[in-house]
Amino acid sequence: MTAETNTNWYVLYTSPRAEKKVDERLKAMGVERYLPLHRSPQVWSDRVKMVDKPLFSSYVFVKCSEAQIMSLLKVYGVVRIVYYCGKPAIIRQEEIDAIHSFLEQAANHVLSVGEEVEILNGAMRHVSGVIRKLGKNRLQLHIEQLAVTVTVDLTSVAPVKRIK
Repeated sequence: MTAETNTNWYVLYTSPRAEKKVDERLKAMGVERYLPLHRSPQVWSDRVKMVDKPLFSSYVFVKCSEAQIMSLLKVYGVVRIVYYCGKPAIIRQEEIDAIHSFLEQAANHVLSVGEEVEILNGAMRHVSGVIRKLGKNRLQLHIEQLAVTVTVDLTSVAPVKRIK
């Protein structure tokens, strides 16, 4: 698609879990798009792996003219355009920049001594504790309820987000 002076950011609603595929298809078409992703632990019965997940489920942002957005409904995986007040919803550039900034800050957050984390798998799954010591691949976790300190793989824990 050609760059026009009258372009805005719009939101496409995708099929469930199709955000990455839609993003790839839009990229192949030359459409300016943004799919905000964040790294998150994915827990299976036998392992935990860090994967990139969409920040907003079923949403992909595209920058184009209002006339061009209608043609994007033909892209496989796009369900509809998100509307507001009877028109395609326009997202301000400042909001896109704020999402970029938020994700950048979140990606730079590393675990630190004294932070509370939850164990994601194994016999102590869903048990939380406070980090006592951080190593390269492992950490020592003090579990107050059991009055013990255990060593856990870094990929097996996630920060506990408490509402204060």
